[in-house]
Amino acid sequence: MSDSNQPAPAHLAATDAIDSGHPAVRAFALKYAHGNTAREQAVALTHAVRDQFRYDPYRIDLSPGGMRASTVLANGYGWCVPKATLLAASARAAGIPARLGFADVRNHLSTERMRQTMQTDLFIWHGYTDLWLDGAWRKATPAFNIELCHRFGLLPLDFDGVHDSLYHAFDRTGQRHMEYVNQRGSFDDLPLAQIVADFRRVYGNWLDGAGSLQSRLASGDFDEDARQEARATR
Repeated sequence: MSDSNQPAPAHLAATDAIDSGHPAVRAFALKYAHGNTAREQAVALTHAVRDQFRYDPYRIDLSPGGMRASTVLANGYGWCVPKATLLAASARAAGIPARLGFADVRNHLSTERMRQTMQTDLFIWHGYTDLWLDGAWRKATPAFNIELCHRFGLLPLDFDGVHDSLYHAFDRTGQRHMEYVNQRGSFDDLPLAQIVADFRRVYGNWLDGAGSLQSRLASGDFDEDARQEARATR
């Protein structure tokens, strides 16, 4: 865990997961880090990661390779943690200090497949990104792409580089959306071993073979399930 209130060399360094030195990550940062200031560049990168890569919680690969920032670029999708890792990596590649933040949340955005499979609305180790801008750490959450927000009637998470960008408590209709129940703090690198151990403890057979929760979710199509869910609530 990072206890520093100031940026350190680690917040600009490449790691196995936050692979900011990867050619694809560097190219992504060069393409999307628009602006004359670090704040403007961070805002542009956050919205690019949010919208260029669709959110897919059915494709959770907790292997080291599956969690790398460059893997999100290769796949074109990711769930909250690898998308936050990509934002951290691209920010570091652009010279903006970055680290990862985590919280446990009650997620009221779900599908019938997720509800039946997970048997809980508690999502542990939800990921976001801390960016050092204008003398302070700012939280940015790039998980839900804009199309998904429109489909579910959610308020898109914009980031202005000044205020923290965290999930809204309610959606556009006033229904419960996201509740933060436990803050896990900030980390200089991805704490993958701890995440895997906690997934096994909280979600049971998440990683255990063909009958695991991971494989049961992966047999579905999140985009199609989301469309059906949205139609059912209209």
